[in-house]
Amino acid sequence: MLTFIKAYKKDPFVGHLSTPITTSYATRAILKNLPAYRSNLSSFMRGLEIGMAHGYFFVGPFTLLGPLRNSELANYSGFFSAIGLICILGLALALYGYVSFDDSEKNDNFLTKKGWNTFVEGFMLGASGGAIFAFLLLSY
Repeated sequence: MLTFIKAYKKDPFVGHLSTPITTSYATRAILKNLPAYRSNLSSFMRGLEIGMAHGYFFVGPFTLLGPLRNSELANYSGFFSAIGLICILGLALALYGYVSFDDSEKNDNFLTKKGWNTFVEGFMLGASGGAIFAFLLLSY
């Protein structure tokens, strides 16, 4: 019998399964191209890129599925709801960075307190810009 799911690197104690999806080169190439895993980006640019994508897509569900979806205020409602969600996510990201990283690291790495704070700044700016862009596209 042919088995496609095996223990990762033939070690059953790793806690990860090796499947044709998780160990393929295409999956690795896609994951390495995400902004969180690209090593040549600053923390601010990572946050900006992630925020633009998320902010752009937050407006649509609120506009099309919100309680004011059949009124002329649907776009405004979706936009302000997306901005509210972005503020909540920014606060949650800032709190995560506050409790997860210590002050001992001095460099601007992504996984330090200083790097995480610049990531949150970029995320807030990018998400707000993405939401504004989506709102403008829906309105005009």
